[in-house]
Amino acid sequence: MRSKKNLLICLLGLFFMISCGDDSNPQVTAPESYSFLRNGNPTVSFSGQTARILMAEELVSSMKNFDLQESDLFEMFRNVDENGGDVDPFSSSDLNESTKSIKSKVATSKDFFSANTVESASIKNKFEEWIKGQVGEVFTNEDTIASPGVAGQIADGSSARYVNAKGLEYNQAVAKSLIGGLMVDQILNNYLSPSVLDEADNRGNNDEDVVEDEGSYTTMEHKWDEAYGYLFGTSMTSENPVSNIGSDDSFLNKYIGSVNEDSDFAGIAQEIFDAFKLGRAAIVAKNYETRDQQADIIKDKISEAIAIRAVFYLQQGKNALPTNGNQSAYGPAFHNLSEGFGFIYTLRFTRKSGSNESYFSREEVDSFINSMMKDNGFWDINSVTLDNISNAIADKFDFTVAQAAE
Repeated sequence: MRSKKNLLICLLGLFFMISCGDDSNPQVTAPESYSFLRNGNPTVSFSGQTARILMAEELVSSMKNFDLQESDLFEMFRNVDENGGDVDPFSSSDLNESTKSIKSKVATSKDFFSANTVESASIKNKFEEWIKGQVGEVFTNEDTIASPGVAGQIADGSSARYVNAKGLEYNQAVAKSLIGGLMVDQILNNYLSPSVLDEADNRGNNDEDVVEDEGSYTTMEHKWDEAYGYLFGTSMTSENPVSNIGSDDSFLNKYIGSVNEDSDFAGIAQEIFDAFKLGRAAIVAKNYETRDQQADIIKDKISEAIAIRAVFYLQQGKNALPTNGNQSAYGPAFHNLSEGFGFIYTLRFTRKSGSNESYFSREEVDSFINSMMKDNGFWDINSVTLDNISNAIADKFDFTVAQAAE
């Protein structure tokens, strides 16, 4: 079920795909794929984004390795040791040799955090608290059966989940919150922002096709491609990635794919890809009005997808909560609620199109999280709390809780 708002956005995108009418807004034709050339050379590059996604994959996977130490996980997050020295924390030599890191790009967008360093530092510290908690609370209780106030393992079918004293899986908190703190923040609040795209002489240089040193792309083109890389940077078919979306990484790509599979939101992946493609073509054509309209479509659609997934996991967790003392239901319930927790944290990084505001303030997100984690956390949570949060999230968008919960 698509809303009138979504139909209008699609029609606007189609209109600008065909043409933009005056001399200040040259005609833009969207290419069939995300492939752009200058003098026969490819101009698309997002290797740094690919590296950070792969680093995040290894970090999250390693949070389930009970043989590792806190320092091992911190080195993956920081790509330096505690004194700022070189380290080799990854299984890949390419990642170990990289100057990139996860932490350096968490909550660092120009629009949301360049002047908000206190919150930026708090978010980085929160990730490190979760990593520290995984080792200090969960790893040390590997063989303990979890219970209210006690960290340890909890059954989920034939598998075991490992939770803190309140039932939260720290590895899920890190994984799903990185979708917001790294990928969504960098895409919506940094690289697609006019404050980054048009920074300094970027627009004039783009008008004159002035390319970066040792590159074939203008700075503006590259910034747009870096946003693209945080969604499609690990795709084997990055020029035409929609057919494989959901299978390329464990982060934003995966969950845009999940939302796209819901019949109520089918086509959202194509809408996002088409907007990326047309916006990049608009930069080549020097049509900045179309560029910004496509950026707004991306902001709306990615923000909506995050909200849909937050509601989905809260409702899945609610439906799995044990009844009549059925202890075997705690594992599935807590796993879904842990994923929902991470998506709620990610709501902070969503972006209203045409504004510099998130759909959710830090205070709103903290209120949701505090209501989930009060007292014994997931052990005490009830359906009323989960429905209240779900409704508060859905009310900001054009979907219902029932649509998102399917």
